[in-house]
Amino acid sequence: MTMGIKQTVVPAAGGAPSTPAAQAPIRVLTQHDFDRFARLSRDDNPIHCDPAFARGTHFGATVAHGMLLFSLLCAQMQRGRAGPVLPLAQTLMFPQPTYVGDGVVAELVPGEGAAGRIALRTAIRCVQRGGRALATGEAPITASGDAELLLDPDAAALAGPLVAGADAAIAGDAALYHLRRGQQADAVRAFEAADIDEYVALSEDANPLYTDAALARRRGFDGPVVPLPLLAGMFSDLLGTRLPGRGTGWMKQSLRLRAAVRLGEPLRASVRIVRLRADKELVNLATDITGEGGRLVLQGEALVLVRNLERKLAGGAADPGEGRPAAVSS
Repeated sequence: MTMGIKQTVVPAAGGAPSTPAAQAPIRVLTQHDFDRFARLSRDDNPIHCDPAFARGTHFGATVAHGMLLFSLLCAQMQRGRAGPVLPLAQTLMFPQPTYVGDGVVAELVPGEGAAGRIALRTAIRCVQRGGRALATGEAPITASGDAELLLDPDAAALAGPLVAGADAAIAGDAALYHLRRGQQADAVRAFEAADIDEYVALSEDANPLYTDAALARRRGFDGPVVPLPLLAGMFSDLLGTRLPGRGTGWMKQSLRLRAAVRLGEPLRASVRIVRLRADKELVNLATDITGEGGRLVLQGEALVLVRNLERKLAGGAADPGEGRPAAVSS
């Protein structure tokens, strides 16, 4: 089910707002959507895929993957444009959960940017819940952040200075459940054309850089480009199934694309614990993906909530957050 709700203005290459893009549609999310993204990302975290498990968490029901919501933002960035755009950077916070049956809309508010780039304020807003349309004042934002978008993209425009990693965060606790600072988990993967086909079908992100090999090559890329939400889905997999593990909830993620990834390129994603906050059950991690030859292709940081972990200390431990309200995440 889709219907127009909001005019979203996307600036022209000069940076000033021009003609309105296509209206942002309402997307009603289903458990089938969650399960499809779980298969695509390999993140079968039970908070997304197991209704019985999710009912026992503070969410109370299954919730959407954060990168599924990000893909809806990317679809709106491209919607209504004849030529491709390329998301370069994104920060996302998940202040409220997005549930099965929620009708959500992607909102983009343009700001200033360097030549050929534009800054965007981005949000996913829930406008329908339980089959009922929500009034403006009661429609919660379930994901929000800032984006940098490359207009008229080519391969050479991706280069930029590295940013300080999460290693700068040194304060924290020595341990939290079975978790220790310095623990790391890795995953290897190469994306194929079928993965992009499924991403496009699920997200409705019809960016020609992903599907038109000839166009991508004319712009200096080695064929179709792997979408940023698919790459970041490797973090979703690691965080939600390996470290910290099943039951992890994403609170915040930053992403910075360093180089385009081609189909079939071998990738290694890594997440590494850099800070533990036992009183709030929060974990900070450095996140990155390297491609062929060890080149850095994606850099970022994650903040996750570990209240609902399947595996805590041996013998079980009292939940330090029990009975205390907390922010929730996708």
